[in-house]
Amino acid sequence: MDASKLTIDVCFSPYLYPVYEKENQIVVVIDVLRATSAICTAFQYGVKRMIPVATVEEAKTYKDKGFLVGAERNAIAIDGFDFGNSPFHYMNDKVKGETIVITTTNGTQAIEAAKTAHAVVIGCFLNITALCEWLIKQQKSVLLLCSGWKNKFNLEDTLFAGAATEMLNKNESYKLLDGALATKYLYQEAHQNPYKFLNYSSHKERLSAMGLKEDIKYCLTLDKTQVIPILRGKYLELL
Repeated sequence: MDASKLTIDVCFSPYLYPVYEKENQIVVVIDVLRATSAICTAFQYGVKRMIPVATVEEAKTYKDKGFLVGAERNAIAIDGFDFGNSPFHYMNDKVKGETIVITTTNGTQAIEAAKTAHAVVIGCFLNITALCEWLIKQQKSVLLLCSGWKNKFNLEDTLFAGAATEMLNKNESYKLLDGALATKYLYQEAHQNPYKFLNYSSHKERLSAMGLKEDIKYCLTLDKTQVIPILRGKYLELL
């Protein structure tokens, strides 16, 4: 493909994904607070595979079959499952070598929406450099898919999209479409202190009120890992 035709765009909600869907592009699913951060952390700590599912009912079916399952709704871990949606839940030997099922309020819905794309990979601040370096090598157009909050826009996923756009654009092989341009400019305003920039964002306030400030700080940390989870069939696996 002619490099001049490569594009970067941003979809701000899974609800809008059909408008942005096109052949031969790589979709990066983003749910910074906290699903994609938790997924990358799980792989960093030795998970073999993960199975993202859209509903709690599907997760329960896997649980009944003996799988380890992470389940969260409205930022709260669901009783009766093994994990919630915090990266800290996956920082232990219990996950090593396992196949873990996960369902979340927003992130797994975005994965479900994009599952038929040419490729679907998982992005967050924790793996941003490794991810962007890999994306550049693929010479494919990139769609940054923000999970948002219940199909609505959110600030933290948009901020990551801007950070990724800026990092990818250093390669100068891409045309930035309007969504990517907007997020890039937003990140330029926020990059010196993303935590402070998000101070009044709705999900940060929601998590802070639940005593999860350490989750927020961890999820906004750059390059804690080089893992890049990719969707192959129903499984997330490492590249």
